[in-house]
Formats: sequence, C-alpha cells, structure tokens
Amino acid sequence: MKHISLTIPDHKYAFFLELVKSLKFVEVEETYTDAEKEVLKGIEQGFREVKLIEEGKMKSRPAKDFLNEL
Repeated sequence: MKHISLTIPDHKYAFFLELVKSLKFVEVEETYTDAEKEVLKGIEQGFREVKLIEEGKMKSRPAKDFLNEL
C-alpha cells in the first residue's frame, strides 16, 4: 500500500475530502494539529458533562451565572 501526503487550501479541503472518500479503494486518515486535538477534547468533555447532568450525576449552573462571570 502507498501513502500520499497532500497540502490542500482550506477553502478546497471539504470538496477534496468528499471526492477522495467517494473512491472505494482509498482509505482516508485525517490528522489534526495539537490545537485542533485540544478543541476536540474540550468538546468531548462537554458532551460527557451534559450526559452526566441529564443523568442527575452532576449539577449544572444557570446560564445567567455563567454569563456574569464573563
């Protein structure tokens, strides 16, 4: 199996990725920068917290209190 590394302009990335994924013989392995990985980790943590709040295992706070801290 061969590997190719490409540099695609941001505004063409989504189109290119969709095109490549439509090819049955191509496997796409997306890589992320450290900053992007941190953002994804934060989002995942937020979803876990929402689930715990919905299950009553974690307390939430009113949005007004959160906004007042900003």
